[in-house]
Amino acid sequence: MGHALIIRHVPHEGVAGYRRPIEDAGYRLDRIDVADPAFAAVDLNAPDLLIMMGGPMGVYEQDRHPWIRCQLRRLERRLAAGLPTLGVCFGAQMIAAAMGARVFPGPHKEVGFHPVTVREEIADNPLGPIRGVPVLHWHGDSFDLPAGAERLASSALYENQAFRAGPNILALQFHAEMGEDPRFHAWMEQWPEAAVEAGSTPDALVAAHATHGTAAVAAGRGLIRRWLRGLSAVAGEAIVPDPGRAAAA
Repeated sequence: MGHALIIRHVPHEGVAGYRRPIEDAGYRLDRIDVADPAFAAVDLNAPDLLIMMGGPMGVYEQDRHPWIRCQLRRLERRLAAGLPTLGVCFGAQMIAAAMGARVFPGPHKEVGFHPVTVREEIADNPLGPIRGVPVLHWHGDSFDLPAGAERLASSALYENQAFRAGPNILALQFHAEMGEDPRFHAWMEQWPEAAVEAGSTPDALVAAHATHGTAAVAAGRGLIRRWLRGLSAVAGEAIVPDPGRAAAA
């Protein structure tokens, strides 16, 4: 049984619907919060699979959140070794930054359920199961595509919705893990203005969650299963192009 470690940046953003396919693939799941004093000493190269979830902070807010810089340094080493790593939303932005790409506030809030455009010309694109399926988006930041990475999907508002670097590194800007987890309602209670800023309403977003949530999670699980099946046992297949830039990001 492999060991998978979830890094949780805030308590209400966990692995949610992705838990089942990860456990079905034979991984034993552990979790650590960045607020845990033990987090600073965790060797991020040790887990067989590292999973970094979302959070409301920006990668560029390192003065407010000093752990970001520390996490980026360790993440850079993991990515350079090509070790299996999944990043979701803020976690995806952390992967981009650790690979030397710019992370920045986007021009629009993207909050709500809608499909992404999956690149069909990529025959082994792991995002195939979510093609045409409305999934949850909840972000206002974006990133440049890192050097050496392959764009897997886009949306009307954000060109970079997902990318991979070799078979083992996957970054997802959207939340296909969310749709059945009650923590969605905690998101709504904490940030009802997010729906308004994106041109919708809290009631409309709750209704969309009821309509699309189950199908979104089913598709998201299919995505993760496909990616896990394609993992390479050979380290070194994803190399950070600019070592050292993550610490300055």
